[in-house]
Amino acid sequence: MSPAVNNCTQSCLFCWRYQGLLETSIPEEDEPEDILQGAIEGQRKLITGYKGDPRTKPGMWEESANPNMVACSLSGEPTMYSRLGEFFEACHRRDMTTFLVTNGTLPEVLERLDPLPRQLYVTVAAPNEEIYRKLCVPLQKDGWSRLNKTLELLPSLGTRTVVRHTLVEGWNVGWEKEYAKLDEKANPLFIEPKGYVFVGYSRERMHNDNMPSQDRIMDFSKKLAEETGRGVLAEQRASRVTLIGADRSRMRIRGE
Repeated sequence: MSPAVNNCTQSCLFCWRYQGLLETSIPEEDEPEDILQGAIEGQRKLITGYKGDPRTKPGMWEESANPNMVACSLSGEPTMYSRLGEFFEACHRRDMTTFLVTNGTLPEVLERLDPLPRQLYVTVAAPNEEIYRKLCVPLQKDGWSRLNKTLELLPSLGTRTVVRHTLVEGWNVGWEKEYAKLDEKANPLFIEPKGYVFVGYSRERMHNDNMPSQDRIMDFSKKLAEETGRGVLAEQRASRVTLIGADRSRMRIRGE
C-alpha cells in the first residue's frame, strides 16, 4: 500500500506505474487511521472469493483477512505524506510490522520520523549522478545530493536498514566500486540487488532486454559483496534478487 499513490519526487524510467498524473505534493491528506483501516478493508475485499474455494484452508483465509504487516512501497513516494509517523504509530498499536521503501530524496522527513518503521529500504538505482539523472529523472534539482544525505543519515537510525539496488540492464549494472562507496556511506544491515521487471507502464519506456538475468545479478552481487567486505547470504532466482550482508543471524529485526 502507499499513502502517496500519484505523488513522487522522481519519474524513474523503470517504474511500473502510469506517470501522466504525477503530482509533486499532497494538497489534501487523509487521516492515518482512515488510510490503515481502508487498506485492511481493501485486503479483505480482495480475498473474498477465496473463502469458497475448496483449496483454501479456513485458518489461512482468516489469517489473510487480518494482515499483520504493512509495506509502504506500492506506488509513489510515501515520505511525501506528512503524517507518516502517525500512520506507523497506528500500525504499531495493532502489533503490525511496518516496512518503508523510499527513494531517499526527503532526508529531512526520515530524520524526524517518529516512530520509525521496523524496516527501512532506500532505493539506490544509480552509481553516480549522471546515471541517476538519466534513469531516475529527479523532479528536484538537488535529488542526488538529497539521496546522499539520506545514506549518510542511515547509520544513526535505530531500525533495520536495507539499501536496494534496482538493476536495469544497459543502464546501471556494473560500477561495483561506485555502488560500494555509497553502501559504505549508508552502512546498512543488508544490501539487496534486485533486477528490473518488464511490467506495467515501464514497458512504454523500457524493453524486455532491460531485465538482467539472475546470473548477471549474482555476478554483480559477488563483486559488490567483495568490495564491501560482506557476503552473498541468499538469492531468490524467480524474483531475480539476492541478499548481501555480513551475518545471516542479523536477518531478524532488531529488538525481536
